[in-house]
Amino acid sequence: MAEEVKVEKKTIVEEIEVAGNQLVDRVKELAKEGSVRRLKIVADDGDVFLETPLNIGLAVGGVVVLAAPWLAILGAIAAMVSKVKIEVEREKDDAAD
Repeated sequence: MAEEVKVEKKTIVEEIEVAGNQLVDRVKELAKEGSVRRLKIVADDGDVFLETPLNIGLAVGGVVVLAAPWLAILGAIAAMVSKVKIEVEREKDDAAD
């Protein structure tokens, strides 16, 4: 009989500060990573602009394609603020430690 091995996943949260004009490019980079599950965009004063699962992006041939409305939202946020914090929720295999 084959043994079934369960791999527990650990959730970690990483905070990245970026300039508003770098927001769209940084989110595109994060969307390319397979381990990112959720993004939260937070202003300096703590206001949450956007919190979304990262399944808004689809990896197609190594290129991340985001829906136009999401890019418009991120572009509008970038225009309103000089600096934002991106909270990135990732899944990590427990066995990888």
